[in-house]
This record gives sequence, C-alpha cells and structure tokens, in this order.
Amino acid sequence: MLSNRVLNRTLLARQHLLERSSLPVPEMCDHLVGLQAQDSTPPFVGLWSRIADFDPATVSTGLEDRSLVRITLMRGTIHLVTPPDALRIAPHVQPELEKIPFRKGFNYGAMVGLDPEEVRARGERVLGDQPMSAADMRAQAAELWPDRDAGAVVQTWLYQLPVLQTPPRGKWKDNSRPVWSRVEPWLGAPLDPTYPLAELIFRYLRAFGPASTMDMQTWSKLTGMKKAVEQLGDRLRTYTDERGRTLYDVADGELADAELPAPVRLLGWYDNAILSHQDRSRIVADGPVPLRAFATAVSPVLLDGYLSGFYKIFPEKGVARLRITPTRKWSAAESRAVEAESHALLAFLEADKQPRVEILEVDADLRP
Repeated sequence: MLSNRVLNRTLLARQHLLERSSLPVPEMCDHLVGLQAQDSTPPFVGLWSRIADFDPATVSTGLEDRSLVRITLMRGTIHLVTPPDALRIAPHVQPELEKIPFRKGFNYGAMVGLDPEEVRARGERVLGDQPMSAADMRAQAAELWPDRDAGAVVQTWLYQLPVLQTPPRGKWKDNSRPVWSRVEPWLGAPLDPTYPLAELIFRYLRAFGPASTMDMQTWSKLTGMKKAVEQLGDRLRTYTDERGRTLYDVADGELADAELPAPVRLLGWYDNAILSHQDRSRIVADGPVPLRAFATAVSPVLLDGYLSGFYKIFPEKGVARLRITPTRKWSAAESRAVEAESHALLAFLEADKQPRVEILEVDADLRP
C-alpha cells in the first residue's frame, strides 16, 4: 500500500520538480510526453521549473528548426512535443477530435447537416501543404459555405485535420496568433498509426505513475486503458493506494522517500503535473482544483509538494508584479521561500522590469 505522501514525492521526482534536471529540452519533452502549451508562456515556466540553467532560446530554435512542435494531443489541448511524438500520438487522438464538430452542442449546431467527409476533403484542399492563418482559412470557408458560420468551419478543420501551430507563435516572448500547417508537410514525414497505445501508457507511467486506469484515461482522454495494461503484462507491477484502489507502475520504477524535502515550485497555467490524474489528491491535498482558478488564468504554487496557492504576473511599465493568493495559512518560513522563488521567476520572465512580489490573504474561494 502506498501512502499519499509517497505518491506525492514520486510524482514530483518523476516530473523533475524535486530537483532541477540537466536534461536537454527535447529529452525533457519526451520524458514528460509533452508539456501543456495552450498558451505561449506556460511551457517556458514548466521547463524553467524543471531544468537547471534553462535557456528559453532553445525552445525558439527548436520550433524554427522543427525539432519541437506545438500540436493538439492529450485532452484535446496544445502540447509542446518532439516530431516523433507528434507523428505517433496524433493518430490515437484524431478519432476523438474528429467527433467533436458534428455534435449538436458544437457552436450551437453550426455544422449539423454537413457531410463530414466533404468538409474534411475541402479543408485538405484549402490548407494544402503550406501554413495558413485562421483568418485566411475563414475567408475560404465563407466562400465554400456562405450560409454557415465560417469560424465554426475553420474550427472543424482544425479538429478534422492533423495540424500543428507554426512559429513564430510559441517562441520566447512571442504570442502571435496561430498559423496552422498540416502535420505531415511541416515535418516531412507521415503519421505513424502503428505506435501501440500500450507504449504510450508505459511512458505515461514513467512520468506520472503509479496510477490507476482512470488516471491514464484522464491524462489521455482515450479509451482502452485496461487492454493496454494487459498488453504490458510483466512490464508493470501493481500497488494499492490508501483507498484500496489498484495502481499500476513500470516494473523498474523507483518510489520516492516520503520524507524527501520538496522545494517551492511555481508552475505554468494548466501544468501537466496538476491535471494528469483523475484522483489529484497526490498533489491537490484537499480536493479538485477549483474551476475559478483556471477561469482567471492563475498558476499553481507548490509548497511542500502540494498545491497551496495561486499566482499571476501583472507586467506594468517598468514593473512586474507577481501577486500570490495562498489557499491555506503559510508560516513565515514558507512565505520567505515562496517569495524567493517568485523573485527568481520574475528575473527569468521579466528581467527588464523591477520585481514586486505581493502575498495576499488566504482566499477561501480558491481553497481546493
């Protein structure tokens, strides 16, 4: 039986959040099976929190030379991954993405009545082999279906066609509007539909395990977890958690000492470490992440390994304010540790501005 605290420290160790790593960025992306990158800044914060002496230029260079890509994968969200993962994970994700646009709830039924295959075929011709902005795609969609919402048509294409975001979006300090490309022309290689789901789950466990089949499904938004576990056979071992649920792990996976110290970590908005389990009690001690936190785009503060507050940065003329709202009472020593890490993050993100760190009162509405 594994205690919650062992699960906490093991997750932090495998996420490289107990001690910063020397792994190069592509290897870190491969180990984590991508970093959440729905917005431009979070993957930089995630890498800064995990890699010693992280240089953000390595991400910009990787996007330019196509050794890194931004693509919709797990949970239907943008991830920063290496090209091999883009090519082998997308075929698992695409069937689920393609179901979304033709449901009645999608854009108030904007696509109901259209033939999905015809929409896809026209989208492939419109996008072709060259990157295209959403605005240019909307213009084409308006000509093809003048009686439909052109924006909904474009969203449909972005679900139907395996696409990725091309630079400059995602480069350091660049939040340009997305320009989209089909995956295969951009990477000069075909998608790989032969990559086993079981291998993907094995890699998930290396970075997030031990975990239940429901955790695996929450992370991937895919089905077939039990079959994948069966296929992995003796490559896995099992544990139980404090509630008696079965947890799976790679057979050679190391468990972390429950008494290991966990330094303060400031994560990016929607960081994978927070969102990749159905039962998040191993990192969110008192319940689910409050929806209000994500609605206001605030980012997690980990204190003693657990979600203990949220922060947001407010860049102003000559000043960068990092405002923190604890979700529980902090000791004076904890406050000092959070303040020190906050100044380090501001030095990374806003080096040209005067740093200001503000720790507010506990907000009961943000308490998990």
